[in-house]
Amino acid sequence: MSFLMIIQLMIVLGALWVGSRYGSLALGAISGIGLALLVFAFGMEPDTPPTDVIYIIIAAVTCAGIMQASGGMDWLIQIAERLLRKHPDRITFLAPLCTFFLTVLVGTGHVVYTLMPIICDISLKKGIRPERPCGVASIASQVGITCSPIAAAVVAFVSISNANGFGITIPGVLMISLPACLCGLTAASAASYHRGLDLDKDPEFQAKLKDPKQREYIYGGTTTTLDKEIPKEAKRAVFIFLGALAIIVFFAIFQNALPSYDTLRAVKGSTPMILDENATLTADQLVKAKVHVTGMTEWFDKPLAMNVVIQIIMISAAALMIIFCKAAPKKAVAGPVWQSGMVAVVAIYGIAWLADTYFSNYLPEMKLMLADIVKQYPWSIALVFFIVSVLINSQGAVVVAMLPLAYSLGISGPVLLGVLPSVYGYFFIPNYPSDIATVNFDRSGTTVIGKYLLNHSFMMPGLVCVGVSTLVAYLLAMIIY
Repeated sequence: MSFLMIIQLMIVLGALWVGSRYGSLALGAISGIGLALLVFAFGMEPDTPPTDVIYIIIAAVTCAGIMQASGGMDWLIQIAERLLRKHPDRITFLAPLCTFFLTVLVGTGHVVYTLMPIICDISLKKGIRPERPCGVASIASQVGITCSPIAAAVVAFVSISNANGFGITIPGVLMISLPACLCGLTAASAASYHRGLDLDKDPEFQAKLKDPKQREYIYGGTTTTLDKEIPKEAKRAVFIFLGALAIIVFFAIFQNALPSYDTLRAVKGSTPMILDENATLTADQLVKAKVHVTGMTEWFDKPLAMNVVIQIIMISAAALMIIFCKAAPKKAVAGPVWQSGMVAVVAIYGIAWLADTYFSNYLPEMKLMLADIVKQYPWSIALVFFIVSVLINSQGAVVVAMLPLAYSLGISGPVLLGVLPSVYGYFFIPNYPSDIATVNFDRSGTTVIGKYLLNHSFMMPGLVCVGVSTLVAYLLAMIIY
């Protein structure tokens, strides 16, 4: 690894670190400074921005944001709250399942903010330490991303894998990630079940109760959505959204039902054709230049890509909600789902473009350095995914930035599918919005960010969940594929 390569890597890591310190839009914007330095100061050729993933996120969060504006999200939260209040003694297991499946349905973990205060309230009323369900529920809200058919991480994995010769569909990914992540969540919930002191034995909590104002703050109010009247238009919006998901899954399974189009491609084994004494173009280059040469290209039926299918269906579903469910677009734009989704767009735009530019310019060197390690221990790529996720706070960005590199190193598709849960590592440093919000929602003060930063309430359930999920997914992928 040359000195220049190390300096440029420090620029990439420095941009990610500074961006994570500022958070939100800064993750993507400050990555632009790193990209500018690589391109203009060091002369690197910029890679192509990850537009396919960005378009999918825009379509998905627009649809989810419109559903939220119609009141449909409130209905989903009510259903989850009824389940939790009916079985309060099992909240450490049920709360993570609720936040997990909300994310699976909507494709983003930012839908759980309304549910978190309810989880805390039920725990306090039952005398359960809120840290136990709250910590693992926050983790679950992010774990669900690799199990959602409309999440950017899943769709990007499918499209990049297909481009690299591993024919996998969205249901094929979910068949591995869904049971694996449920196993991981179950293990994390079990590990959290007796975590920390019971409230009646916790001296810090009992000291707070001696203050009447603190007692009133902790136990005084009740957070609930059950008293909110859900209009029929809100329920209709949820059914439209679920119908859109069903259509996406149908087309992912039965891709033969999709329309196909005549497309020109190079014939395998074609030899270069000399056009003149100064130019020699391969068949692939000729196709890219839209030059047809008899005997070197052929026409074939190319089915509509799934990333385009998802965009069309999601945007159409959003339009149906606006027309038939009284969903106000302005309200959707002001909502947390749409806003957090747009932040993710900017983050992926900057982060993935920066990382792709660096790795694409040093691909031969990367292969030389890592080939022996990944050849002997292909599962070790999971550690790389996890570490990168700690830095960039986006599972979709990790997949877009690192998966092409992993394939170029010769790691097989089944192995990469097996380690897919490891792209969630940003719980490690507790600066993600869902974790910070959970700390603030816990009125008891038991869900904390520790004095030494890493001794926080999300570390243990996060490590257990991701570790078990990755192990189970790896075993399932090896068995099935």
